[in-house]
Amino acid sequence: MPANRKPIKRKPAIDELIEVMARLRGPGGCPWDREQDHKSIRFHAVEEVYELIDAIEADDDHEMLEECGDLLLQVVFHCQLAGERKAFDFEKAARTITDKLIRRHPHVFGDSDAKDVDAVWTQWEKIKRAEKKGTQHERPSVLDGIPRYLPSLQRAGKLVKKARKNKLTDAPLAKPSKQRYTKATLAKELFALAEYAQSKGWQPEALLRSETNRQEKTLRKKEAKAGR
Repeated sequence: MPANRKPIKRKPAIDELIEVMARLRGPGGCPWDREQDHKSIRFHAVEEVYELIDAIEADDDHEMLEECGDLLLQVVFHCQLAGERKAFDFEKAARTITDKLIRRHPHVFGDSDAKDVDAVWTQWEKIKRAEKKGTQHERPSVLDGIPRYLPSLQRAGKLVKKARKNKLTDAPLAKPSKQRYTKATLAKELFALAEYAQSKGWQPEALLRSETNRQEKTLRKKEAKAGR
């Protein structure tokens, strides 16, 4: 750049990204971007999250930077699609999460008192239930709120945690092995089970998802019977 030429003042990066996305979707934009909708790209965000996790596990700041940007693109893409439907835009999405964080941290932004992490989580859940009460998003069951598309092992863990936390069960939901596991032996056992399922032509992910769904139905019936 010549010494006498002033550098071009660029807009804030997020504003520029939003404009680029709008242009890609607009007349004369990219044919691929223009034909996408929420459902066609829904799993792209999942893929980007896993790539970010890989970068975090590798302690690779360069890859983390790139993957954070790729994940942000998915957010902006969905906000652009929603804006075209007059549903919401990036500004509204950002404002919504900002307001939520302030509202759910009264011990920081208000005069509430939460002395430890357990108190913070109890307060968070209480505020969340109050926010959703009486709305179409109200969660009448303590088991609500676990994403259906979580990996099945993670979803099973969350289901067990919620069930025990809310005293829906104090006994194992499935008959445990007599073996006492360490982290290492349990990891090997899980791998061995996945290997065995594969040898039978079974999908371990699908098997565990099916069993988790069955256990969830049983717990919901138990919850309803108890009048919770």
